[in-house]
Amino acid sequence: MMFEWFVGLRYLRAKHKHGFISLISLISVAGITVGVIALIVVLAVYSGFTNGLRDQILGVNSHIIVQQLGGSIANYELIRDRILTVKNVTGASPYLYSQTLLSSSNGGNGVVLRGMEPRTAENVVGLARQMLTGSIHDLEQDQSALVPNIILGTNLASDLRVGVGDRLRLISPSGPLTPMGIIPKVKTCAVSGIFETGMFEYDATLAYMSLANVQNFLGINDVVHGIEVKVAEKHLDRANEIAAQITKTLGPGFIAKDWMMMNRNLFAAFKLEKIGMFIAMTLIILVAALNIISALVMVVMEKSKDIAILKSMGATSGSIMKIFFLQGLVIAFAGTSLGVAGGLGLCELLSRYQFIELPSNVYPMTTLPIKVLPFDVTVIGISSIVITLLATLYPSWKASTVQPAEVLS
Repeated sequence: MMFEWFVGLRYLRAKHKHGFISLISLISVAGITVGVIALIVVLAVYSGFTNGLRDQILGVNSHIIVQQLGGSIANYELIRDRILTVKNVTGASPYLYSQTLLSSSNGGNGVVLRGMEPRTAENVVGLARQMLTGSIHDLEQDQSALVPNIILGTNLASDLRVGVGDRLRLISPSGPLTPMGIIPKVKTCAVSGIFETGMFEYDATLAYMSLANVQNFLGINDVVHGIEVKVAEKHLDRANEIAAQITKTLGPGFIAKDWMMMNRNLFAAFKLEKIGMFIAMTLIILVAALNIISALVMVVMEKSKDIAILKSMGATSGSIMKIFFLQGLVIAFAGTSLGVAGGLGLCELLSRYQFIELPSNVYPMTTLPIKVLPFDVTVIGISSIVITLLATLYPSWKASTVQPAEVLS
């Protein structure tokens, strides 16, 4: 093997009669480098965007939602306590949802009204961290309060042109049915806080009130639509297993849906796009590999007399094949190493300085998200080396078939 390495490295360092061969070799290394850099950066952006979107979604929604088949949950405090006994569950809070209308003196907007218990919801959803003004504990009022507090998303507050302290009319279309038709329920409420999730859809359509005030407004008994559950962060990817354990603990009549199930179409689309982009970017490396074939074939043609002499001196066809295979191996490792270093360096620059900004009304984050996954980098590096080495097989085989008698005659 030392003989093959010695000759192969000499061929790499030697000046070729035709400088074009050396140029093609440099282009091959540069092509592999650019391809690896592009792959690392693109997949890092996809991973960062997917994780950022997941964090944004889980900042508003819980990890698991528990519901009762056939209707609302009446004994929700008991159900909540039973859920908390499940391993890796760190919090649980009841909730209510209702489609309503909010109107101010400057206009109106349809919203999703969400009833919550600030005491228990604080450890389940990320609303407390998303508050721009006010606190979720401002919702803790006595049921006798004539003007209940409400928390709005920043875009919703902007559309209605209201701020903290302003009053709104909360209107529900599910009022009593009379001979004249349905009479909507109307309730005056006061804005006690404004939150921002970073996702336009949530910030423009969500409003929060206390669970008791929503029950009072909707005219329903002490029931909830379901219970939101939070799991330990390190077990976030096992939320489906924990959801199954919750269902088993509560018994028949209950269902538990994890965040992956509720958003499976969205994340499946991202996964498919990531695979497609990987294939597309790999074509850059494939082009560089074709250049390697051209360069090595021309080297074989140029060094045919040298190969014939080596064979006459006792070198086997296998040794000749190894010489050119090792040349390709050096090119593969050089291009891949430079590409990995360049890709990681570029990702670090994009992550640290964040000079690429995104429109907040289009994307759920304001800067280009970057998350480098060791698995992705490993797959990219191995794929690059494998593709390059496959490209060296034909030129190496071609060199091993040189017949000394024909060349030296």
